[in-house]
Amino acid sequence: MLATQFPRPPGDIGNARSFDFPVRFAVVAAATPRRVVKEHAHGLLPAFQAAAQTLVGEGAAVLTTSCGFLALHQRALAAAVDVPFASSSLLQLPMLQALHGSNAVGVLTIDAANFGVEHLVAVGASAATPVEGVAPDSEFARCILGDAPDMNLDQARHDVIRAAMRLRERAPSLRAIVLECTNMPPYADAIAAATGCAVYDILGLCRHLWQAAQRTTGSRKDTTRLS
Repeated sequence: MLATQFPRPPGDIGNARSFDFPVRFAVVAAATPRRVVKEHAHGLLPAFQAAAQTLVGEGAAVLTTSCGFLALHQRALAAAVDVPFASSSLLQLPMLQALHGSNAVGVLTIDAANFGVEHLVAVGASAATPVEGVAPDSEFARCILGDAPDMNLDQARHDVIRAAMRLRERAPSLRAIVLECTNMPPYADAIAAATGCAVYDILGLCRHLWQAAQRTTGSRKDTTRLS
């Protein structure tokens, strides 16, 4: 988890009620939204690796992060632990693009100015993937990147939907949208309704990994320590 104070409604990765299985959080104290998004987590990798190892030591069966921009460090972070690790919902892109085509699967991000081809390449996605960001001066971007203690959730929903519609207009063949930002899942259903596209986020990816881990162990008893 990044070190934040902004609101986390149900659906946000930082809200335990967003999951239908037990979760545990570990905060990386120096990982502010600005450092991770705008500075690409420079210098923070050892701290994230240590947090990951701590969670595994406490019984975690699957690991993820609370910021899709950490896709840049997928390989290094995954190598630090011996359980399935997903740095970002962007990891779903290669599979979806193989199914629908690279132009038919787009990315909705919190900060298009700092989201580059390197993020796509890091997860094995097409460099030509359509990408759209939430407006920099919007309530959603301002409150999350600025780590504000309060946020107008109705306005944030509107901001994210508007960005999704811009993505839809830019990519007429769009069939699926991957939400880079882990704070966007509360609005996933609204995005799907507005765009007519299937929407994929970090919660769905975590759910698939959790279910796979349960099939591997054959029992949920091994993970009761996480509740």
